[in-house]
Amino acid sequence: MKAVALTRYLPIEDPLSLFDIEMDRPEPVGHDLLVAVNAIAVNPVDYKVRAPKDKIEESPKVLGWDAAGVVEAVGPEVTLFKPGDEVFYAGDITRQGTNSQFHLVEEAIVGRKPQSLDFAQAAAFPLTSITAYEAFFDRLGIDVDGRNAKETLLIIGGAGGVGSIGIQLAKLAGLTVIATASRPESIQWVRDLGADHVINHREPLRPQIESLGLSHVDHIALFNDTDGHWDATADLIRPQGKVVSIVENERPLSQSVMKSKSASLTWEFMFTRSMFQTPDRIEQHHLLNRIADWIDAGKIKTTANNVVRPINAENLRAAHKQLEAGRSVGKIVLEGWH
Repeated sequence: MKAVALTRYLPIEDPLSLFDIEMDRPEPVGHDLLVAVNAIAVNPVDYKVRAPKDKIEESPKVLGWDAAGVVEAVGPEVTLFKPGDEVFYAGDITRQGTNSQFHLVEEAIVGRKPQSLDFAQAAAFPLTSITAYEAFFDRLGIDVDGRNAKETLLIIGGAGGVGSIGIQLAKLAGLTVIATASRPESIQWVRDLGADHVINHREPLRPQIESLGLSHVDHIALFNDTDGHWDATADLIRPQGKVVSIVENERPLSQSVMKSKSASLTWEFMFTRSMFQTPDRIEQHHLLNRIADWIDAGKIKTTANNVVRPINAENLRAAHKQLEAGRSVGKIVLEGWH
């Protein structure tokens, strides 16, 4: 089967940072599905894993943690899917990734593909949907069915992949969404997705929040630059409020203001359930199916903003380079093998 892989961790400008390769097709066992991958999406985790470091893989490593495709075969213990089913999922960071024609994934973290979307549009959703859903409804404790309606949520990094789906999920839960964006195209993007207010994360946040008639916000989602936005976040979160971050910090985060407010910081990493084989990992199957229902009901718009064909190393390197530059809007998707 065709795949895109690496053996060394190199700058993305190096042709060997990601290269085309032929690999043996895997076979499913246990609760695994073998999926014929039709489309993939690229996420920051891809370039973070691929980042240059002193390490050499003994056998080719395949990256990629977003896919939409068709179940080709199933392991003997599979109960949720059958061959021919169309699926979408984000996979498991401890296993080979989705940048291959055929891919093994545990059924518990797979959802049915939305019927109203083609494979390319569907591939844009899994990782970011799981991340935003877990961030809001599991980590921040917001009620998915609207019991926190009218509370304020500040999303720092509203135009990225997670922010793009996060705005829509927050609006479905009835929240007042304040999203950050800085360029004309990203400002328009978040407005079109339903943000009630847009502020510029490149300018001081407090004056912009106060211009909305607010002194604090009820919830904050750090979807960009935790280090750079931490002081403003601690200042703006309401007393006894909660902050969720998906971006690791590189410097110590002062907790003095958070302590005085009895405020909380929680982390979201969508691979936690698969990485640690938590007993509740079936929740990712359920939430992906719920996302698919919302999409098919017209309640969620696509977040794919750039579909590239075909899936190959050259196009993946270009996608990594664009994401690393930090200027992408929505999701980058690759479709089709040639």
